[in-house]
Parts: sequence; C-alpha cells; structure tokens
Amino acid sequence: MKERIDELLKLSREIGRAEHRMAILGEGNTSAKLGADEFAVKASGSNLGTLTETDVTVCRTHPLLALFNKKSMPDLDMEMALLDSRVNKQAKKPSIEALFHAWLLSLEGVNFIGHSHPVTCNQILCSPRALDFVEHRMFPDEVVCCGPKSVFVPYVDPGLPLAREIRDRTLAYIKEEQSPPRLILLQNHGVIALGASPAAVLACLLMAEKAGAIFIGAASMGGPHFLAAASVERIAGRPDEHYRQRQLKMT
Repeated sequence: MKERIDELLKLSREIGRAEHRMAILGEGNTSAKLGADEFAVKASGSNLGTLTETDVTVCRTHPLLALFNKKSMPDLDMEMALLDSRVNKQAKKPSIEALFHAWLLSLEGVNFIGHSHPVTCNQILCSPRALDFVEHRMFPDEVVCCGPKSVFVPYVDPGLPLAREIRDRTLAYIKEEQSPPRLILLQNHGVIALGASPAAVLACLLMAEKAGAIFIGAASMGGPHFLAAASVERIAGRPDEHYRQRQLKMT
C-alpha cells in the first residue's frame, strides 16, 4: 500500500506542476487502486502540486458504488457518505469526485486515475467544437497515448449526477470498443485519464494537452485535418506501437 500511495503522490505532483497548466489551487484529483475494496484519493481542497501523504484519503470502494443505485441524494447525506467511506475516520474528507474514481478503478486494468482541468483542452471543451476534438485524432502519438477515441460527457454538475453520467457513457464505450477508454473528456469541465500505471496516466494527460494545442492552432488555419479512421485503427493495432507503449510503461 505504501508503495502505491508513493506512486500516487509522485503522479499528483507531476500533474500539478505549474508549467503543465493542468491544475492550479485545489483543482483536479488523482486516485490509485489499493485492493479489491480500497482505493486512495486526493482529499478535498488539497493542491496536486504540493500533495503529501496526509492529503490522501483511503476509502472503501463498495459503500461508494452502492450510492449509484440511489435516485437522488441531498448534499448533507452525500457529505456523510463520503466521510463514512474513509478507512481512517481521522483522515481528511475525500473529494466529491471520489465517486467516479471508485467506479472507474473497478474497471479491469485501471490502477491509476488523473483528473485535471488543462487550459488548452478546456478552451476546446468550452467551445462548440468539443465533439470534433473528442471523436477524431490528428497524429499518431495521440492515438498511442490517448487511445483511438475518447469518451465525451456533456456537462453535468459534480457529484453523483456526474459519476452516473461517466459510468453510463464509459459502459457504452466499452461495449463498442471492447476495452476501457484511456481518456474521458468532460464538457465545460476537464479531462480524466485512466491507466494501468502512473506513466500511462501522465502520458495521456500530457498528450491530450499537446493535442489540444495542435487542434487550436490547426483550427486557426481552417483545420484540423483529421486522420482517417482506417489510419487510426492501424496505428492502434500496430505491434511496434504496442512495444513502444510497454517501453514507456504505459501497459
């Protein structure tokens, strides 16, 4: 457990580095699977760039997953449910977004999650062209690090409504693609990267931000020109790209 939390702290601080422009102040959150019914998540209001072990809260998974079956939940009841999920009752309150972390970490092969609010990606996700960015790829490394396409979640308020929408749209993606996504894009909100390792999550977030910058630049010149679907499929399935993913510790 200690090793996994140390990995989570290192990932969090990297995401929170000022030059990456992915999270400032208390923005964003991260999590790591610790076992079948436990995960670690950033505490509410903590800063990713300066995260310490006391800013990470270990929660039980199943009590939070049980909340998905409730039709609605008053804010105070949600606060109590989050506090009750803590393994250590003296730990800080987990982020409200611990709900979607709990569900996403239950997916096969997902051990780490990074959620951030990158400036460049959000310029697109707050624009009318958000779906263009979600549904297409522009260059090979975007396919390798972010997957052949992303999950798109229309704006929903954080908490149980957002967690449910993420679950439903991710399940639809898995049904179509036969594997979990690498990247989830939240309209007017931010991005979520899923991975087997911290390296996979960080690579996805950094490449998504690079892709956002390329998209905006290409759009200023009448584009972007997107890769053909057949090219995306071929890149996603190439053995040399799978080898490169292993070398980068993404799988």
